[in-house]
Amino acid sequence: MPETSPNTTVLLIGASRGLGCAIAAQYLARGSKVVATVRGSGHTPLHELQDTADGRLEIEHVDITVPEQIDALRERLGHRRFDLLFVNAGVTNGPEETSADVATQEFTRLMLTNALSPMRVLETLGDLVPPQGTLAIMSSGQASIANNERGGFEIYRASKSALNQLMRSYAARHRDDPRTLLLMAPGWVQTELGGPGARLTIDESIPNLVTTMDAQRGHGGLRFLDYLGRTVPW
Repeated sequence: MPETSPNTTVLLIGASRGLGCAIAAQYLARGSKVVATVRGSGHTPLHELQDTADGRLEIEHVDITVPEQIDALRERLGHRRFDLLFVNAGVTNGPEETSADVATQEFTRLMLTNALSPMRVLETLGDLVPPQGTLAIMSSGQASIANNERGGFEIYRASKSALNQLMRSYAARHRDDPRTLLLMAPGWVQTELGGPGARLTIDESIPNLVTTMDAQRGHGGLRFLDYLGRTVPW
């Protein structure tokens, strides 16, 4: 059994399946209470997890690409406080598409979902996290400009790099904020987004990613880390 998490209350945005649902499961296994969100109204793996969570998992609904829904979620959460706010959002496109041929609508979809919307969530819900807490967003190792020597996934890379830049700007605007800020790279994981040929299973990535986030609690400042706690070059 994993150790009890210092993040005893977790607000997890984007947890219907895949990595998000696995993060919810990890925090429940570590004794935390979790409020996790789904986008639609259908039954999801998160709902199945709720059936075994002994009342410690609440499910909310929000589409983070719709600002009014983020505002409504903030109103519903009221004066509650969370040790950790984690925003898990990510869509991809055809890996062969480049800036020369990607459709404008597709480029906009990735930028809106992967970069702008997670930051809107942080701006709107961030005050639910106290000074000793953590604000985290799921980034990607492919966001690293320094490490991009092979190309591929050009538009996805750009959207996650844009997310990182926006998070650095957020940190600069809040330089006196004592909270921990994290951009997390889970590795190449076998999910619907990562595909069946990915190097890692969810069980190889997510428990380590959660352990890394827990270890950063109370440290303050912004870090870009992978699932094993290693610093990822910007």
